[in-house]
Amino acid sequence: MDTTVLDSKLHAAQLLFRIENVPFTRWHTKARIIMGSATLFDAFDALALAFVLPVLASLWHLAPSDIGFLIAAGYLGQVVGALMFGWLAERLGRVPSATVTVGLMSVMSIMCVFTGNFHMLFLARFIQGIGVGGEVPVAATYINELSQAHGRGRFFILYELIFPLGLLAAAQLGAFLVPRFGWEYMFLVGGIPGLIVTFLILRLPESPRWLISKGRFSDAENVIKGIEASTPRRNLDPQRDVGEVNQRVAHLLDGLQGQKKGSWKELFSPFYRGRTVVVWALWASSYFIANGINNWLPSLYKTVYHLPLQESLRMASLSNVLSVLAVLACAFLVDRIGRRRWAMISFLVSGVLLAALGTLGAGSPWSVMILASSAYAVIGSTTVLLYLYTPEIYPTRMRCIGTGLATSWLRAASAAAPAIVGVVLTGQGIAAVFLMFACVSVIGFLATTRMIETTNRALEEISP
Repeated sequence: MDTTVLDSKLHAAQLLFRIENVPFTRWHTKARIIMGSATLFDAFDALALAFVLPVLASLWHLAPSDIGFLIAAGYLGQVVGALMFGWLAERLGRVPSATVTVGLMSVMSIMCVFTGNFHMLFLARFIQGIGVGGEVPVAATYINELSQAHGRGRFFILYELIFPLGLLAAAQLGAFLVPRFGWEYMFLVGGIPGLIVTFLILRLPESPRWLISKGRFSDAENVIKGIEASTPRRNLDPQRDVGEVNQRVAHLLDGLQGQKKGSWKELFSPFYRGRTVVVWALWASSYFIANGINNWLPSLYKTVYHLPLQESLRMASLSNVLSVLAVLACAFLVDRIGRRRWAMISFLVSGVLLAALGTLGAGSPWSVMILASSAYAVIGSTTVLLYLYTPEIYPTRMRCIGTGLATSWLRAASAAAPAIVGVVLTGQGIAAVFLMFACVSVIGFLATTRMIETTNRALEEISP
């Protein structure tokens, strides 16, 4: 290897070691909170429509198929956003891409207020979905790249806890605002604060790992100096632990030796092909279940069980309360249990609960509230886990591309699930809907058996 290239790789390895050598500090927490605020409004915007639809269904005389297509509109846009901004984030950087996505989804949330019919709302939700779909993979990649190996699971999942909190906020505010003030206020609450968050994200430092991958060592140095200045503590002392320091730098250097320019084609190379297929199956199956349940529950309570609007919304909000608890448990246990084992248990438990509900016939709203909400909460912890796991299994040069493509499967599944639920509900009844979700859980469980374990391993070690 050319001496200049070797020196460049050694410099990169030393910078990466410095990132890994600083324990989590307020510097990391600040970045997590700001980027997490964007994710909170992402989640809010994703679920807001579910709590608006029971009103719009009566106001605009929507059929079940219309409801399914309106829900699907946002997810179709999210497929476009995940692909487009995953590509842009590899070229322009994580922070500029995240800024544009949050600004777009916030502006379009406000625009939803001014739609007056099915077709205009469909279009507005589609465009808003482009921003929502782009924000999540870029933000997940950014937070992963700021993290060190030890304790990365807890650090990241506590950040991702903001997503179910956003869903919970949407559920609680939806149950309060929509019956009292009207459906338009849901979109205003989701849009206006998001504009403020857009400016905060613009001021965040760029991912040092991305800067290193682009050869921008001086820029990365400035960011890393900011991280190091936030605390005097280090995981290893360069003078006291000189042997281990050199060993870790050498290990990181080995992982950098074969680096090349990132391309989506590498996702299907012999080394990464199996990871890609498995993670796509995980995203599609988990989100087919989670968003199929979560987006339909308010309408199911009102249209199938004929409950009053306020009671329907209140019962639907329980699933998001349970989801927050499940994700919190995941945050504190995932570094002990491991990514693979947690996902396996999640699909198994949710599948059993959904099969029981379908077999019993879903005869009462209370059985749906208990079993479906619990199944959603359990599988919801894995939907959050995948935002941690997916960036871990790809190298920096294609981390955003890989995560963006993977999350496009969640968008496609989330677009398909509500529409399919509407068709199955009309043709086969409510019990068949939950049996369908149970069958999808089996697919997800089989995919988890092929996961690689990434717990407490440096990103460059997992993905050379």
